[in-house]
Amino acid sequence: MSAHGIWQVPFTLELFNERTNNTLAQHIGIEFTEIGADYLRARMPVHSKTHQPFGTLHGGASATLAETVGSAAGALCVDPETKMVAGLELNCNHVRPVREGYVYATARPIHIGNTTHIWDIRILDEQEHLVCVSRLTLIVLDQKQAGL
Repeated sequence: MSAHGIWQVPFTLELFNERTNNTLAQHIGIEFTEIGADYLRARMPVHSKTHQPFGTLHGGASATLAETVGSAAGALCVDPETKMVAGLELNCNHVRPVREGYVYATARPIHIGNTTHIWDIRILDEQEHLVCVSRLTLIVLDQKQAGL
Protein backbone atom coordinates (compact mmCIF):
# COMPACT_ATOMS: atom_id res chain seq x y z
CA MET A 1 0.00 0.00 0.00
CA SER A 2 1.24 3.47 -0.88
CA ALA A 3 0.98 6.65 1.17
CA HIS A 4 -2.37 7.11 -0.59
CA GLY A 5 -3.61 3.72 0.61
CA ILE A 6 -4.57 1.40 -2.24
CA TRP A 7 -4.96 4.20 -4.76
CA GLN A 8 -2.38 4.45 -7.58
CA VAL A 9 -3.13 8.07 -8.47
CA PRO A 10 -4.35 10.95 -6.32
CA PHE A 11 -7.65 12.53 -7.34
CA THR A 12 -10.36 14.76 -5.97
CA LEU A 13 -14.01 13.94 -5.49
CA GLU A 14 -14.84 17.02 -7.58
CA LEU A 15 -12.90 15.59 -10.53
CA PHE A 16 -14.63 12.22 -10.22
CA ASN A 17 -18.05 13.89 -10.02
CA GLU A 18 -17.21 15.91 -13.17
CA ARG A 19 -16.39 12.64 -14.98
CA THR A 20 -19.99 11.50 -14.50
CA ASN A 21 -21.33 14.39 -16.61
CA ASN A 22 -23.65 13.14 -19.37
CA THR A 23 -23.69 9.58 -18.01
CA LEU A 24 -26.27 7.31 -16.41
CA ALA A 25 -24.70 8.09 -13.03
CA GLN A 26 -25.41 11.80 -13.45
CA HIS A 27 -28.91 11.13 -14.80
CA ILE A 28 -29.98 9.28 -11.65
CA GLY A 29 -28.03 11.56 -9.29
CA ILE A 30 -25.03 9.48 -8.18
CA GLU A 31 -22.44 11.63 -6.41
CA PHE A 32 -19.05 10.59 -5.00
CA THR A 33 -18.85 11.76 -1.39
CA GLU A 34 -15.84 10.29 0.41
CA ILE A 35 -12.54 8.51 -0.09
CA GLY A 36 -10.51 6.72 2.54
CA ALA A 37 -7.30 4.73 2.51
CA ASP A 38 -9.14 1.61 1.30
CA TYR A 39 -12.67 2.65 0.33
CA LEU A 40 -14.67 4.90 -1.98
CA ARG A 41 -18.18 6.10 -1.12
CA ALA A 42 -20.99 7.54 -3.23
CA ARG A 43 -24.62 8.39 -2.63
CA MET A 44 -27.75 8.26 -4.75
CA PRO A 45 -31.17 9.82 -4.17
CA VAL A 46 -34.21 7.59 -3.89
CA HIS A 47 -36.92 9.34 -5.93
CA SER A 48 -38.96 8.96 -9.11
CA LYS A 49 -35.86 8.43 -11.31
CA THR A 50 -34.66 5.54 -9.13
CA HIS A 51 -38.04 4.01 -8.15
CA GLN A 52 -39.67 0.91 -9.54
CA PRO A 53 -43.46 1.00 -10.17
CA PHE A 54 -44.33 0.22 -6.52
CA GLY A 55 -42.57 3.36 -5.29
CA THR A 56 -39.44 1.80 -3.80
CA LEU A 57 -35.81 1.78 -4.88
CA HIS A 58 -35.36 -0.17 -8.12
CA GLY A 59 -32.89 -3.05 -7.92
CA GLY A 60 -31.37 -1.88 -11.19
CA ALA A 61 -30.66 1.51 -9.64
CA SER A 62 -28.89 -0.21 -6.73
CA ALA A 63 -26.90 -2.27 -9.25
CA THR A 64 -25.98 0.91 -11.14
CA LEU A 65 -24.79 2.55 -7.93
CA ALA A 66 -22.76 -0.53 -6.97
CA GLU A 67 -21.12 -0.86 -10.38
CA THR A 68 -20.43 2.88 -10.56
CA VAL A 69 -18.64 3.12 -7.22
CA GLY A 70 -16.86 -0.24 -7.62
CA SER A 71 -15.64 0.52 -11.14
CA ALA A 72 -14.48 3.99 -10.11
CA ALA A 73 -12.55 2.49 -7.20
CA GLY A 74 -10.98 -0.09 -9.49
CA ALA A 75 -9.95 2.58 -11.97
CA LEU A 76 -8.06 4.33 -9.17
CA CYS A 77 -6.01 1.19 -8.52
CA VAL A 78 -4.43 0.96 -11.99
CA ASP A 79 -2.09 3.16 -14.01
CA PRO A 80 -4.52 5.43 -15.93
CA GLU A 81 -1.96 5.98 -18.71
CA THR A 82 -1.82 2.31 -19.72
CA LYS A 83 -4.61 0.37 -17.98
CA MET A 84 -8.37 0.41 -17.60
CA VAL A 85 -10.94 -1.71 -15.81
CA ALA A 86 -14.23 -3.13 -17.06
CA GLY A 87 -16.98 -5.04 -15.30
CA LEU A 88 -17.06 -8.81 -15.74
CA GLU A 89 -19.73 -9.77 -13.22
CA LEU A 90 -22.01 -8.01 -10.74
CA ASN A 91 -23.99 -9.82 -8.06
CA CYS A 92 -26.56 -7.94 -5.97
CA ASN A 93 -28.59 -9.19 -3.04
CA HIS A 94 -31.41 -6.76 -2.25
CA VAL A 95 -32.09 -6.83 1.49
CA ARG A 96 -34.67 -4.13 2.25
CA PRO A 97 -36.81 -1.58 0.41
CA VAL A 98 -36.24 2.17 0.55
CA ARG A 99 -38.91 4.72 -0.44
CA GLU A 100 -37.13 8.07 -0.10
CA GLY A 101 -33.99 9.88 0.99
CA TYR A 102 -30.50 8.74 -0.01
CA VAL A 103 -28.66 5.46 -0.14
CA TYR A 104 -24.90 5.28 0.38
CA ALA A 105 -22.59 2.77 -1.33
CA THR A 106 -19.14 1.94 0.00
CA ALA A 107 -16.73 -0.05 -2.17
CA ARG A 108 -13.86 -1.94 -0.49
CA PRO A 109 -11.47 -4.33 -2.19
CA ILE A 110 -11.56 -8.07 -1.63
CA HIS A 111 -8.81 -8.68 -4.20
CA ILE A 112 -6.68 -6.30 -6.28
CA GLY A 113 -4.67 -8.31 -8.78
CA ASN A 114 -2.84 -7.58 -12.01
CA THR A 115 -5.65 -9.01 -14.17
CA THR A 116 -8.76 -8.92 -11.97
CA HIS A 117 -10.22 -7.04 -9.03
CA ILE A 118 -13.04 -8.11 -6.75
CA TRP A 119 -14.92 -5.39 -4.85
CA ASP A 120 -17.41 -5.65 -2.00
CA ILE A 121 -20.03 -2.90 -2.16
CA ARG A 122 -22.45 -2.33 0.71
CA ILE A 123 -25.42 -0.02 0.20
CA LEU A 124 -27.00 1.48 3.32
CA ASP A 125 -29.98 3.79 3.85
CA GLU A 126 -29.85 7.01 5.88
CA GLN A 127 -30.47 5.05 9.10
CA GLU A 128 -27.49 2.81 8.21
CA HIS A 129 -29.68 -0.23 7.55
CA LEU A 130 -28.31 -2.64 4.97
CA VAL A 131 -30.18 -2.23 1.67
CA CYS A 132 -28.04 -4.20 -0.79
CA VAL A 133 -24.89 -6.34 -0.73
CA SER A 134 -22.96 -6.48 -4.01
CA ARG A 135 -19.83 -8.08 -5.33
CA LEU A 136 -18.23 -6.70 -8.50
CA THR A 137 -15.54 -8.47 -10.50
CA LEU A 138 -13.48 -6.26 -12.79
CA ILE A 139 -10.99 -7.20 -15.50
CA VAL A 140 -7.84 -5.10 -15.85
CA LEU A 141 -7.06 -4.39 -19.51
CA ASP A 142 -4.25 -2.72 -21.42
CA GLN A 143 -5.77 0.32 -23.10
CA LYS A 144 -4.05 -0.60 -26.38
CA GLN A 145 -5.50 -4.11 -26.15
CA ALA A 146 -8.95 -2.62 -25.55
CA GLY A 147 -8.61 -0.41 -28.63
CA LEU A 148 -8.36 2.88 -26.76
